[in-house]
Amino acid sequence: MECNIRVRVNGKERESTVEPRLLLVHYLRENLGLTGTHIGCETSICGACTVLVDGEAVKSCTLLAVQADGGEVTTIEGLAKDGNLHALQEGFWEEHGLQCGFCTPGMIMAACNLLNQNPDPPEREIRHALEGNLCRCTGYEHIVNAVQYAARKQRKQVRAAAAR
Repeated sequence: MECNIRVRVNGKERESTVEPRLLLVHYLRENLGLTGTHIGCETSICGACTVLVDGEAVKSCTLLAVQADGGEVTTIEGLAKDGNLHALQEGFWEEHGLQCGFCTPGMIMAACNLLNQNPDPPEREIRHALEGNLCRCTGYEHIVNAVQYAARKQRKQVRAAAAR
């Protein structure tokens, strides 16, 4: 028995017919072609599949696509606007927060969730927010620096907008 779902993904309404057991990560990658969300461990340990669902970071390998019905999903592909990188994407580039890049989309989405909740998190809060995301290449120092970079940039943007 297939199910019809309607999900807003990266700002665009999507309607699909899916198997009830289809994981959100597979729906995003296979049905929608959004391959930035990576499949790592498939047990929710690594965090490579992290996306935002209704503004909250979730591991999409633990959520069925039908559970996202009526919701809003943001993937790494949905962060850049008008050809400009999101502050976190820029931060990972500028602060060398990636090497192989496999964990990067999940790290960025987890960090996005954090900065949406706290635009000026202390280092320990950044490290805590990223605990569910594993990186085998970089260590975490540059990743933390990248999140701090993004937080500073976003705060400057907010101040500049308020001054106008």
